[in-house]
Amino acid sequence: MSESQKASHSIQPAAPSVFGAELRLWGQQLAANYADVLPLVIGLIVIAVIFQSQNQNFLTARNFVNLIVQMAGICTIAYGVVFVLLLGELDLSVGYVSAVAAVSMALLLRDPMSWPWYAAIALVLLIAAGIGLLHGVIITTFQIPSVIVTLASLLAWNGVVLLIIGGNGTILIQDPVVIGIANYFLPPVWGWLLAAVIVVAVAIRYFQEKRAWAQRNIPGASFSMLLAQLGLWAVLICGIVYIANRDRGVPMVGVILLLLLVVLSFLANHTAFGRYVYAVGGNQNAAYRAGIPVGRIRVTVFMISSIMASLGGIILAARLRSVDTAAGSGNLLFNSIAAAVIGGTSLFGGRGRVSSAGLGALMIAGMENGMGLLGLSPGLKFLITGLVLLVAVLVDAGMRRKRLGQG
Repeated sequence: MSESQKASHSIQPAAPSVFGAELRLWGQQLAANYADVLPLVIGLIVIAVIFQSQNQNFLTARNFVNLIVQMAGICTIAYGVVFVLLLGELDLSVGYVSAVAAVSMALLLRDPMSWPWYAAIALVLLIAAGIGLLHGVIITTFQIPSVIVTLASLLAWNGVVLLIIGGNGTILIQDPVVIGIANYFLPPVWGWLLAAVIVVAVAIRYFQEKRAWAQRNIPGASFSMLLAQLGLWAVLICGIVYIANRDRGVPMVGVILLLLLVVLSFLANHTAFGRYVYAVGGNQNAAYRAGIPVGRIRVTVFMISSIMASLGGIILAARLRSVDTAAGSGNLLFNSIAAAVIGGTSLFGGRGRVSSAGLGALMIAGMENGMGLLGLSPGLKFLITGLVLLVAVLVDAGMRRKRLGQG
């Protein structure tokens, strides 16, 4: 045997151990980067086990699809709340801003106005952007705490909803496109096609990152490791589509949530605006000294919050096929903020992910769904949900103290 053959023969057994080391390193990186999400994942598993043990209908394909639809409105609003919390601010107006949007859209779609659905939604989003602009300008110009401004606007927009509806009572939505936002489900073939597109998109992103690392002479993951990561994504995505197809199919509103997640995550993680938001939330004085336009960032964030609230209101109205004077009330505001906080977004600013709000919304919807299946009283539902939020806030405070070296 030649020397080269011996060398090749001696190297072969080492490959599995190298791959295993990469796999362990990847696991450690995930644990470090997503430490704030780990308690949430464990919590989701715990509530799934508890509710399934009490009611066999919880972990079914039909209830899984129901959960996606039920969490959609809260999740959409929570996406916008994340940006506000990243600044260390709070927007208490999102519930009734969503109601203003929903009621306005319903009136525009109704005879004798009968606007096209796209024009009605566009105008509603424009109105929401104006509301967010108003909030941001007042907060920035007069240096008033956002809690005070948005608490006042909560009352004001509640009044606007009552005035707009007037004596109409319940306004039915009959536009098929708007109703389909929350009530249309993709045929199985389209669901699988969507899964294929997502997997291909993830693969392109992974291999673009690998090429970028190679161009900078930075050691990156091996080809085998990238394939393993991609395989895990493929199993997760195809599993979701498979379960949804066992019932009515992938909900259109789930596709909308995914698109919003991609756009907002890109905005937060891959743009100068996103970096500025994290910088202002982390240390506003340092951001000022670094030349970051803090006021403009704050105004833009409140505009994003109001736009996402209006989209959430549209989704909620489409699901119910109507709006009434109760729109935006109840626990909508609480659940939207709770979804962001439970998802790991810090109340103190500077830390959080848009994607985590989705997991937080899933937990909120899962708890409400499970408690509904068990027939628990409204009082007990509020108690349990409040305790979960309190635990999330305590974990957030503990992690913040640890980062500051005070724990």
